[in-house]
Amino acid sequence: MGQTVFIPRELDANEPRVAASPDTVKRLAGLGFDIIVEAGAGTRSRIPDEEFAKAGAAIGKAADVAKADVVLKVRRPTHAELKGYKAGAAVIAIMDPYGNDAEVAALAKAGVTAFSMEFMPRITRAQSMDVLSSQANLAGYQAVIDGAAEYDRALPMMMTAAGTVPAAKVFIMGVGVAGLQAIATARRLGAVVTATDVRPAAKEQVASLGAKFLAVEDEEFKAAETAGGYAKEMSKEYQAKQAALTAEHIAKQDIVITTALIPGRPAPKLVSAAMVASMKPGSVIVDLAVERGGNVEGAEPGKIVTTANNVKIVGHLNVPGRIAASASLLYARNLFAFLETLVDKNTKTLAINREDDLVKATMLTDGGKVVHPAFAKADQQPYIEPPAIPATTMVADASAAPKKSATRKTAASKSPSPKPKGTA
Repeated sequence: MGQTVFIPRELDANEPRVAASPDTVKRLAGLGFDIIVEAGAGTRSRIPDEEFAKAGAAIGKAADVAKADVVLKVRRPTHAELKGYKAGAAVIAIMDPYGNDAEVAALAKAGVTAFSMEFMPRITRAQSMDVLSSQANLAGYQAVIDGAAEYDRALPMMMTAAGTVPAAKVFIMGVGVAGLQAIATARRLGAVVTATDVRPAAKEQVASLGAKFLAVEDEEFKAAETAGGYAKEMSKEYQAKQAALTAEHIAKQDIVITTALIPGRPAPKLVSAAMVASMKPGSVIVDLAVERGGNVEGAEPGKIVTTANNVKIVGHLNVPGRIAASASLLYARNLFAFLETLVDKNTKTLAINREDDLVKATMLTDGGKVVHPAFAKADQQPYIEPPAIPATTMVADASAAPKKSATRKTAASKSPSPKPKGTA
C-alpha cells in the first residue's frame, strides 16, 4: 500500500473551493499515492463524489486525515483540525501566515510539515505552482462581472435606431495579475478602460491590452519596482501627487476596480471618501483588497455599501471562490505541480529535499518548529482556541462534515502574500 493523500472538505462556510480535481486525482494515483477525498469536499465546486471516485479516489470521512501522509487544502487547517493530523504529515495550502503567528505556532506544535503556497517564488520553474496568479486571474475577471452586474447598464457602446448607448468607463487601479485580467475582461465587454500602477513596466502591459495608462511618471515612479517584480511602497509625496491625478479621473468613471496589496501589510488606501463622493450616481467601485483592510474608504468586508450619492462599493469576500468551479481546477493543478516535485519518482514516495529552492521558500513549519525566517518568532506565541463555528453557518449538503489568495503583488495585485514574494 502506498502513501496516502487526503483532501478534506473545507470547514469555512465562505470557502467553496476544493484542493483537488478528478484530473489531479488521476495524476496523484500515477505518482503512487492512495487518495482519500472527504465526502462532499467538491460539492460546492460542482465536483460530485462520484467524479472523484471514477478518477480513482476513495470517498472517506474527516477522521481519515489521521491516515494521511499528505494533506491538500485550500485554507490553513484550524487548531481543531490539526488535532487529527498525523505528526510528520506534509500539509500544503494557502496558509495566510501574516498576522497569524499563533496559528503558525499551532502548525508547528502539531508536528506537521506545512507549506505556504502563496510563498512560491516567481521563477520560471514554479509558474505552474503559482496559486496567487491562478486565483488572482479569476478574481480580476470576476471583479468586472460583479461590477457590471451592480452597474446595471450596458458596458459596450451600442448604436441603435432608437439612439446610441455610450460605452461605460472602467478604471483599474493596480495592474498585477488581477488588474491585467480585469482590463482584458472589461475590454472584451466593450468598455473604455484606463488603468494605473506604480510599476513602470505596467505602462506597456496596459497599452498592449488596448487600455490607457494613468500615472505621475516622475523619477520615483521610474524606480518603483522590486527585484521580484512587485510594487514598492511609495513616498507620501508621490502618493499625494498620484491621488490628485486619480481624484480628477475617478470623478468621470462608471466602474472602478481596486486590486492593490503590499505583502504583509494592510492594503493601501487609494480611494478616499471625497473621491467616492465625486462619482456619478449609479457608479460602482469593486474593492478586491477588502479582506486586507480595503483600498476604498467606506468599503466593508462581505457587503455592498451604497453611499449617500448612490455609489455602490462592492466588498465581496473570497472573490475567486465566487467562481469556485473554475478556481478549484486551477488551484488543484497548482498543488499537484508542487507536490510532484516532492516525490521520488523511483520509490514513488514523498522525499522532501529541504535544500530545494521551492521547499526553502514555502516551508513554514517542520519537525515541530517554525522554520520560515519571516516567522521565526511565531512559535513563541500562545494559541487561543477560537470559538466553534456555529452549526448554522455550515453549508449543508447530502454528504456530511463541512468545508483564503489572489495574485500578483503590485500596487496592483491582490492576495495575501509573503515578504519573499510580494492578489490580486
